[in-house]
Amino acid sequence: MLQDVFLTDEERLIQEEVRKFVKEEVSPELLRKMDRNEITYPREFVEALGKRNLLGLRFGKKYGGRERNWTTEMAALEEIGVLGMALGCAFSMPSIVGEALHGFGSEDLKERFLKPLLKGELISAEALTEPRGGSDFFGATTIAKADGDHFVIRGQKRFVVAASGADFFVVYCKTDPEGKPHKRISLILIESEREGVEVKHLYNLMGTRGGGTGRLLFRDVRVPRTNLIGELNQGALIFNSMMIPERLTSAGGSLGLARAALEVATRYSNRRYAFGRKIRDYQAVSFKVADAITQLDAARSLCQAACRAADQRLPSARRLVSEAKKFSTDMCWEVSNQAMRIMGGIGYTNVFPIEKMVRDARLSQIWTGTNEIMSLLIQHEYYKELMNDPNPPRISEADAEESHMEDEKVYEDDEMWTKGW
Repeated sequence: MLQDVFLTDEERLIQEEVRKFVKEEVSPELLRKMDRNEITYPREFVEALGKRNLLGLRFGKKYGGRERNWTTEMAALEEIGVLGMALGCAFSMPSIVGEALHGFGSEDLKERFLKPLLKGELISAEALTEPRGGSDFFGATTIAKADGDHFVIRGQKRFVVAASGADFFVVYCKTDPEGKPHKRISLILIESEREGVEVKHLYNLMGTRGGGTGRLLFRDVRVPRTNLIGELNQGALIFNSMMIPERLTSAGGSLGLARAALEVATRYSNRRYAFGRKIRDYQAVSFKVADAITQLDAARSLCQAACRAADQRLPSARRLVSEAKKFSTDMCWEVSNQAMRIMGGIGYTNVFPIEKMVRDARLSQIWTGTNEIMSLLIQHEYYKELMNDPNPPRISEADAEESHMEDEKVYEDDEMWTKGW
């Protein structure tokens, strides 16, 4: 597969380690129970990953990671992704929450929370979205008021994965209501057992079930100031950092889910007969397979480029990460639907897992920033790169025959011309 082009021998060993875990340690019954909502949160799955040192691969060995790069984590994410979005998210959350703790947390928080998180001993969750707005992050209304050496927190968060199941939450709160939008948010760690923390509602989801997704209510929760992650009102900076793992893990999980759907459909097309021939012999089917694997490989390539940009902290990283999330999740939705079309009616039943994969894939385009928000970021970053390039490439505009006709190139309202109209 295309991963072989990108991965070093050491990276491939970790990929194989994760693949072995997925094949041998995760039972089909776990996935079935989660999809039937018989499991609220797959804690044993996370514990098993922690025991094998497979959580938070990017973080320092001092805290329990392996000091690997994003390329390695992306390969691991694809292998986990074949299990579906819920388990992919459970695998990814230590990477997302760990980003905040590892990069901005005090040594005390790293000792008490990051280390056990990477061992699989604690379950974490990120509380970001609020009932009044999804993508309007800086419009957060959850308030954290200073009270001596504590904060008192009041508010709500919704669509929190592991709302039921997490031992602690990292919660974005408004700490300076009068400040500018990017200067009024802080990130605070809140243990789930604290008085005033309530799981108000668990959602019945179309797919991605069994992850304990719900709404949290904070009723005057007292939290020590030592639970502040980073500096006061530094939430925007931490948020921008956390969005890299948020979106790359969505992209990586989508690679795995799309691959699994395509493999199921391709194997089926090699066994199913119609009109005396295997259906793979008909271009209506085989061309769908060709289109799907091309899309999947293209997404893999873009993901690897985004990983390298993130590792090297390149100026283009924000754009490439957004592109990887958008392209990979759209690809996953398209490929899983194509897989169902290849299989026909049987793909719409639960005899095969395609219908579940389609349900899972839909969420990937919505969470961690909708793909519409990704488009907004992509175009903004591209305009900025192009217009501010100190050493631009050849300006092809000058190659036109009548390129000197400047009056024909720019259209502006001329007050003198339009005044009499």
